[in-house]
Amino acid sequence: MQEHSVTVGGKHYSLSEPFFVLATQNPIEQEGTYPLPEAQRDRFLFQTIVDYPPREQESDILERTTGTQDGTILPVVTGPEIVAFQRVVRLVPLTEHIKQLVLSIVRALRPLDEDAPKWVTECVQWGPGPRASQQLVIAGKSRALLHGRLHVITEDIEALAAPVLRHRILPTFSAQADGDRSDDIISRIVKETI
Repeated sequence: MQEHSVTVGGKHYSLSEPFFVLATQNPIEQEGTYPLPEAQRDRFLFQTIVDYPPREQESDILERTTGTQDGTILPVVTGPEIVAFQRVVRLVPLTEHIKQLVLSIVRALRPLDEDAPKWVTECVQWGPGPRASQQLVIAGKSRALLHGRLHVITEDIEALAAPVLRHRILPTFSAQADGDRSDDIISRIVKETI
């Protein structure tokens, strides 16, 4: 991913900015689909859980995809505009309060960190690295702008903690056996921290 290039059929292609990767993972192991190693998963900003659609939406999907309807795609933004948006996001100031909040949440999820509560040391095998803090801040800045604000607030961090962190922590076998998912652990840390 970090090479900003792909190789297909032995031919190398460089990819220009904006560069990003979207990936899917099937919930049940199928041939050719395997979980990514932690170091590769950590490079993704979000892990979004997409559940089955409601009946009405699935009906719309069937209507749109099984007939002869021509799907015309119209561009809404250019690559250079996306790069400019990315620069604007980085201009959003980071207050000391929000920086410390992000650090408190992320560091509390590291079982060997002195800031980790005892219960985390029992239910988290591996916690998020520094990239998690960076991504939570960038995501918070983006959300602030999308909500018409020029500053990050606590609610931005709270809303984005699970999608940014869920793929960056590994619950222990004991936690999994008790039914504790990553989202449950993150939710509890956020509630204890905010």
